[in-house]
Amino acid sequence: MATDDRDKDRRRLERLAWLLDNSIPIPGIKARIGLDPLLGLFPGIGDTLGALLSSYILAAASRLGAPKSVLLKMAFNIAVDALVGTFPVLGDVFDMAWKANHRNVKLLGEYFEQPRKTVVASRLFVWTLGAALLGFVLLVGMLGFLLVRALWLAVSGG
Repeated sequence: MATDDRDKDRRRLERLAWLLDNSIPIPGIKARIGLDPLLGLFPGIGDTLGALLSSYILAAASRLGAPKSVLLKMAFNIAVDALVGTFPVLGDVFDMAWKANHRNVKLLGEYFEQPRKTVVASRLFVWTLGAALLGFVLLVGMLGFLLVRALWLAVSGG
């Protein structure tokens, strides 16, 4: 892809991220929100629609050649935004601060400016996330085993 086309795509993605995360100033304070937190006010469909709009940035990053580790980190940002956003009020406040779209466009820009550094950092993040998930699964498995064992001992009188 030509550099001019890539720059044009990046500007379009920056504009979309701004619209979704920062386009509306909040009077009286220096904070800004976008359409994404406002969509989250509609139970069920709002967070889903916000995640779909955020996924456009992810798909565009893939078309622009971002590696899998960067795409996984971007997907994590979207997933956190969507999952926490499902909680009424708390999720909307979190959405105003998290700004997943802005994070993802910034990450994509960092990849184009310093590809090696960004890929290394993203791979480290993915490995750490994988290890944390594995630890969580092992912990839940161990707790399940201990619960079944305790129930067995209680029932069998041992």
